[in-house]
Amino acid sequence: MPQDSPVPGAAAPPGVDTSVSHVARIWNYWLGGKDNYQADREVGDQIKEILPDVPRLALASRHFLHRALHHLAGEEGVRQFLDVGTGLPTVDNTHQVAQRIAPESRIVYVDNDPLVLAHAHALLTSTPQGATDYIDADLRDPDAILAQAAKTLDLTQPVALLLMGIVEFVTDDEEAYDVVGRLMAGLPPGSWMVMYDGTNVIHRERSDQIVALWNSSGSAPLVLRTPEQIGAFFEGMEVVDPGVVSCTRWRPESGPWGEPEEVDAFCAVGRKR
Repeated sequence: MPQDSPVPGAAAPPGVDTSVSHVARIWNYWLGGKDNYQADREVGDQIKEILPDVPRLALASRHFLHRALHHLAGEEGVRQFLDVGTGLPTVDNTHQVAQRIAPESRIVYVDNDPLVLAHAHALLTSTPQGATDYIDADLRDPDAILAQAAKTLDLTQPVALLLMGIVEFVTDDEEAYDVVGRLMAGLPPGSWMVMYDGTNVIHRERSDQIVALWNSSGSAPLVLRTPEQIGAFFEGMEVVDPGVVSCTRWRPESGPWGEPEEVDAFCAVGRKR
């Protein structure tokens, strides 16, 4: 298999630099996908050498998203979802989970990665009753996101804002709280926010080593935040039980082995009053 392409003979989409690793493609590699390149696999393997259960963190965060969607669409009656920092399509994307529960659900995906844009067709399938759309935009431009999302979503009705491992790439705390606050300010009362981001409270030094490696690899730099800092994004909101916890501990499926082992990704689900 060619080392600069995810499939034999395939060329990288325009604007994609395959010589530099990228978060969406490394994540895709850890999740067992094929939309990644040699540079992504090399960084992904280096990180796994430091912390072998990183792929488990990737899966845990994905499973948290699915459980949160089941809660919102199945129990809370949410029918609109704004998924910012979509990443590459994989099994059971947001629209597939939500529309399986409620076929009339409307989903807008947001990302600014050229490779994600090239695969956006996989995100634009929909039930006849619902709708999906894709916006090429950056988290740091909440006004543009809201303006474009309004073409598909009714922003006078509750929307669930999904921020899955994306806010950690806004490394300045003040800017991070500002952009998330502006996004939520554009959504009506009764809207929801679902968020997870990386921490270092479980593996500490090894998580810090991973961030140092990541930030020196050419990938978009990231910062780890404490669970308390993640909780601060939900200030003024009604955070549902069990609050801010490791992704594996947010309403896990019951089993005979007790509580699942924690990972260095903490999450919460909150409702705007």
